[in-house]
Amino acid sequence: MSSRLVRAFLAEGQKKTADSAAGVAMWNAAVAGTDFYHIINWFFIYSFLGWVWESAYVSIKENRLVNRGFVTGPLCTIYGCGAVAVYLILRPVSENLLLLFLGGIAVPTILEYLTAVLMEYIFHTSWWDYSKNKFNFQGRICLGASLGWGVFTVILFYVLQPFVEWIVSLYPEAVGRVMVCIAGALYLVDFGISFANAMQIGRKLRGMDEVMDEVYEYVQSTRLYESVEELRGRLASYRLSEYGMELKNRLENRVNAVIAFASELTPEERKSRQEAWKAQIEERILSVQKRYEQLKGHGNIFIRRAMNAYPNMKSRAQALKERTARRLDKKSKKQ
Repeated sequence: MSSRLVRAFLAEGQKKTADSAAGVAMWNAAVAGTDFYHIINWFFIYSFLGWVWESAYVSIKENRLVNRGFVTGPLCTIYGCGAVAVYLILRPVSENLLLLFLGGIAVPTILEYLTAVLMEYIFHTSWWDYSKNKFNFQGRICLGASLGWGVFTVILFYVLQPFVEWIVSLYPEAVGRVMVCIAGALYLVDFGISFANAMQIGRKLRGMDEVMDEVYEYVQSTRLYESVEELRGRLASYRLSEYGMELKNRLENRVNAVIAFASELTPEERKSRQEAWKAQIEERILSVQKRYEQLKGHGNIFIRRAMNAYPNMKSRAQALKERTARRLDKKSKKQ
């Protein structure tokens, strides 16, 4: 009996030793010359720093508090993945400032484009849009942002990476492993919830697109407006709520197609019809505005947070529609 207990005790000890060795091997596994322990620590720190930067920048720009990022917690995953990937890939050329800058343009831009395509494919939504920026490609990337990534890459190597490494050196590795495991578990839960809700956002945006199409087609059918400024001025005169203002702003992105329909009317005819139709148009827009409010306001706090953080988010169908319209517009101008 005692010999069995001894063998069982030894077997349990060997199992724990093997598990411990496997755990150590995992933390020490190297990628591009850097162990997993440091990579995962850098990832979380850069994700947090990216969240601080992104949220602060957008909050100042929009004059309201914005919690950016795919997950609800204080992390911007794309910054964490991007920063670590850029550092590991470009470290061999870190001594050459020009190559570092050029690589800093190329690598993050490729990552940004692939992320945009992947998120559109999975969630059927476009989370950001550079269409209004010069030298953009499909609204997913643009030259200005790419040049900014190049500058950020240089800053990352010469300022941020030494700072991040200093932070990691402040706590023992055993403590770091525990913190990473806790942070990782919380992140996975947050990511799972955010992923499930992001799947619903696509359906909500498609409903909002249908509402905007209704307003667009109605205003277009009136043939009352000859210029973009004229239509914007009329929209600005309506008594719109916060959601209605967003509806107006989204509608303004489509007004160019409306203008051509007013060219058949004389200025006198158009002015007369505007006065006659003013009340009807306002009533229609305010009615549709209520439906828009219900669509956007309905949902849990995670969905509302994501939609407030990314006000320019579009359904994939709408993004493709706008890209096609821009390509056709460019072709018509060349002709």
